[in-house]
Amino acid sequence: MDTLEGNLLIASPSLLDPNFKRTVVLITEHTEEGAAGLVINRPSPSAVWELVPQLEPLVDDGEPVWVGGPVQPDAVLVLGEFVDPDEAAVPLFGSLGFPALDDPDEVVPVTTRRRVFAGYAGWEAGQLESELERDDWILEPALADDAFTEAPEDLWSDVLRRKGGVYELVSRMPEDPSVN
Repeated sequence: MDTLEGNLLIASPSLLDPNFKRTVVLITEHTEEGAAGLVINRPSPSAVWELVPQLEPLVDDGEPVWVGGPVQPDAVLVLGEFVDPDEAAVPLFGSLGFPALDDPDEVVPVTTRRRVFAGYAGWEAGQLESELERDDWILEPALADDAFTEAPEDLWSDVLRRKGGVYELVSRMPEDPSVN
């Protein structure tokens, strides 16, 4: 089985589940036992300093906690871009990984960017593959910049445009087709 780790799942316009409508999910793990990922285009209305003040030194002032997905919404994950990927407690792909959070002050010097996520997206064995067969998701290789987008409201359309072809047309679909 080929792993999908390091790819983006772009919600197809037909995927209406409110947890995933118009989301972009970064696949962080994919094995025969299942898959996990982070929704990377859903900032919460709450800042890191409000919800997890011990992680405030990792991010810019006012940076939101990002809604990583519906599974374990009280769990906190930090995604980092590492200067040396070997420094990651859990390496993902390229320079991305999860840092050890024993001492948050030690994370900053070994990373260039960090994001704090609440929860994650998860699939049991075969579930993601079934959703892909139903065309619930569109696959696209991830770029490190995707996970640290400054324009989360545009990421869904931007990644579809980057994919090109018919997906460029899909990227222009209004959220509510009845207003078209």
